[in-house]
Amino acid sequence: MTMALSDIMQAAQDSTLSHFGNRVTFSKKVFIPLTQLCRDVCHYCTFAKTPKNLHTPYLSMEQVLEIAQSGKQAGCTEALFTLGDKPELRYNTARDALSNMGFSSTLDYLYHAAKAVYNETGLLPHLNPGLMNREEMSKLREVSASMGIMLESTSLRLTEKGGPHFGSPDKHPTARLETLRTAGELKIPFTTGLLIGIGETREERVETLNAIAALHSQYGHIQEVIIQNFCPKPNTLMADQSEPPLDEHLWTIATARQILGPEMSIQAPPNLQPGVLGKLIRAGINDWGGVSPITPDHVNPERPWPHLHTLAKETKAAGRQLVARLPIAATYLNNGAKWVDPTILTGVLRHSDSEGMARDCHWHPGTHSPVPVSTLDSNRKPIPHQHSQAHVVAKARKGMELTEHEICQLFSARDNDWDYLLQQANDLRQEQNGDVVTYVANRNINYTNICQHRCEFCAFAKGQGEQSKLLRGTPYNLDLDHIAQRALEAWRAGATEVCLQGGIHPSYTGETYLNIVAAVKKAVPDIHVHAFSPLEVHHGATTLGLSLGDYLAELKRAGLATLPGTAAEILDDEVRQIICPDKLNTERWLQVIRSAHDQGLGTTATIMFGHVESPVHWARHLLHIRRLQQETGGFTEFVPLPYVHMEAPLWRKGLSRSGPTFREAVLMHAVARLVLNPLVKNIQTSWVKMGADGAAFCLQAGANDLGGTLMNESITRAAGGVNGQQFNCDNMRQLASRINRPCQQRTTLYGTCESHQQLLSN
Repeated sequence: MTMALSDIMQAAQDSTLSHFGNRVTFSKKVFIPLTQLCRDVCHYCTFAKTPKNLHTPYLSMEQVLEIAQSGKQAGCTEALFTLGDKPELRYNTARDALSNMGFSSTLDYLYHAAKAVYNETGLLPHLNPGLMNREEMSKLREVSASMGIMLESTSLRLTEKGGPHFGSPDKHPTARLETLRTAGELKIPFTTGLLIGIGETREERVETLNAIAALHSQYGHIQEVIIQNFCPKPNTLMADQSEPPLDEHLWTIATARQILGPEMSIQAPPNLQPGVLGKLIRAGINDWGGVSPITPDHVNPERPWPHLHTLAKETKAAGRQLVARLPIAATYLNNGAKWVDPTILTGVLRHSDSEGMARDCHWHPGTHSPVPVSTLDSNRKPIPHQHSQAHVVAKARKGMELTEHEICQLFSARDNDWDYLLQQANDLRQEQNGDVVTYVANRNINYTNICQHRCEFCAFAKGQGEQSKLLRGTPYNLDLDHIAQRALEAWRAGATEVCLQGGIHPSYTGETYLNIVAAVKKAVPDIHVHAFSPLEVHHGATTLGLSLGDYLAELKRAGLATLPGTAAEILDDEVRQIICPDKLNTERWLQVIRSAHDQGLGTTATIMFGHVESPVHWARHLLHIRRLQQETGGFTEFVPLPYVHMEAPLWRKGLSRSGPTFREAVLMHAVARLVLNPLVKNIQTSWVKMGADGAAFCLQAGANDLGGTLMNESITRAAGGVNGQQFNCDNMRQLASRINRPCQQRTTLYGTCESHQQLLSN
């Protein structure tokens, strides 16, 4: 029995929602028609022109770069190169023009144009040059984030006399399928699709979709399938043919979803079906393709792109959120080295957020970048979308443990869902901590920057050789007297805590750390010693041949009071293998912290995020913290530390993102508040990483603490951070007053702080 269209669409929509949720993506692009000459004569096409109808056969390199620069200024991330198939095989004009420019072929010119656009503007090229052989495609892979070719149809009938592809050798299905196959063999993320309404039957559409599905099943490289409706154009052989009925378009989209499955990205161009975008969404699409704010659709110039505000409004009316993506699908960034040329991968990563979508702002941690949003309105009560995070938030508010998938759902929040999530986290903060913003007066003492480890995210650590002196400063190693003097200076300046951490100096042993604590306590008996990362503790215990518990007991007797839970980075070994392969693994880090808690030593918990990891790794990290806290109760606070990228080796090598976006950085505070509820009650925001404005925002999104005044903060500054080396007590109070909150100095363990004058007199 034939299913009704409404039933097919409902099944397709359910399938789409199961994988893509309420998100509909688009790529903000600039359209670069390198040449409108083509050797084919498709009977519906007005893009292809003859030489007499063109001012020049090819855009000049100056014209190409001018278009690309305008795209960059408009905030585009994609440069879509479209062109006819190998026109030099048909036109002397094309051959002569290429020769005069010094190129052997259209694809040779395309290579140089795409490379110039990427190098000059950073836009990511997506190439649609038609048929390509292995050698051509392999070369173009070096200068493109992705490529595409419309299969259109596998029907041989359409290539026969009277058919729309008669006289167009490049539209023969066998040739186009071979290009698709070669792309798979070369590991190129590829876009393809159907053009419906040009004379094919439903059965032939199904055959075409099955052919695409078979290739993707074999190679996994089809990143998107476009279901495009034919639009008749004047002065073409098919000018009098009718557009396919809307129901045919909807049926084909829904059928594509059924054949290609829930994970395949399915697109319908929004400018070709104005007024019915909601129906296209309900039929199973999850993407609008490339939409340009500045250049027309040169293939369908009579159909203007919808304004992005209009597109967002219509998408929202259908119960979805419009999200900007990159020209390469996010799924391929999980193994970018396999799918993208190393040079282009650098650009992709720098445009990317943690989900592989396009970065939505120019803010970066550790810089003077202005925050991209205004202060939260505490009176606003946003209503989440139908397919949102409300049920997950409710579960978290009850103190229940969330699943990895549920936590990832929270991290995906955008727009109205983002507002809702932040408001919920802020409400929970108020319930747990009240409105007082707390901070501790402290000093950082980083006693050495010499380290035998080579963590790829760290710009602080140095080697001992002469070469290290050329790299972001000179190696140093403070002696005990110098450390003690700094602690005394801090005490006299009002600090109640010293935070002691350094590199893993090759000559350090467990005795070194014991001597450091003893020297500080001798100089300032009443100061709180907050010291030594789990990596340092492990190093100290190992060098003395002691168990972790025995060594921590020795440190405690020497005067150690609490430990910073740093060196955690991301508690997932597949990430650690990339960013710190010779550091403690996840289980060993947890073991050190568990041992500290067993000895009655409280610790913080941190996460350093925004480099190579994804939200699933954040979820695993938070669950490790929650479960250990449930076991020991020893964490005093959770501290999100956004990755400061500017001088980090990993970023300079082009192998990491440029830190989290502002949305992600704020979300980490809000989601942590919810996920760790009710076990960890203090969420700290780093003014060093977030800046004063960013920290103020986080205090309205789940955070309750500003951390320390940090005299002589140096680790973030080594990474390129510019937010200063101290944020004194007056600065703390001023920041809190900006959001109409009281501010109070605390002890390291979140107790009420005695008058420092009283402490000094003791």
